[in-house]
Amino acid sequence: EYEGDRNSEGQRHGFGKALLPNGDTYEGEYECGLRSGPGTYRFKSGALYTGNYLQNKKHGKGVFFYPDGSKYAGDWVHDQRQGYGEYLYANGDSYTGEWANNKRHGQGTYVYKETGSKYVGCWVNGIQDGPAELIHRNYRFKGRFLNGKPLGRGKFIFDIGCEQHGEYIQPVQEKEEEDEEEPPLPLEPIWKASEITKLTPWSPHYED
Repeated sequence: EYEGDRNSEGQRHGFGKALLPNGDTYEGEYECGLRSGPGTYRFKSGALYTGNYLQNKKHGKGVFFYPDGSKYAGDWVHDQRQGYGEYLYANGDSYTGEWANNKRHGQGTYVYKETGSKYVGCWVNGIQDGPAELIHRNYRFKGRFLNGKPLGRGKFIFDIGCEQHGEYIQPVQEKEEEDEEEPPLPLEPIWKASEITKLTPWSPHYED
């Protein structure tokens, strides 16, 4: 069902309201039969998008409310979260930063609601990867991450005014005789401290 403006060819054009066959509804701008411009789309599932469209796709600025209570507000390109945006997750965590192809990608800050800790740094395809800072209540870690885990040289900075330098080392897994049905989980990197110092400047490039 559709009520609203049409052009001389009878296509939906201008402002209109539509009830779609699947039970979703749309209220907003059309151009030559396609959703284009600002509009609000309500999904039968309970999700809702309000923002810009281009040729039936979410494109430009928009806010999406997901059925689980999470919410994304930011840039869209061809129906994908892309550009800059803020995502509030159902568990209370939040991410603010760059996106590409629906994933956290580029520079961004992730805040863990439960602990109040923050990851500030690089992301690649949704995973923590590259130079970053992990900020906890009384101390911080500065270093590099690879596939979501700290790896290589870095330092812990304590609010009491000292630092512990060292590196995260990936432990080697022991081979066992028996045939394992499933591969063992990767071991967590181990922190190996080298020295304690007063506060020092740090750059992600100091090891190059």
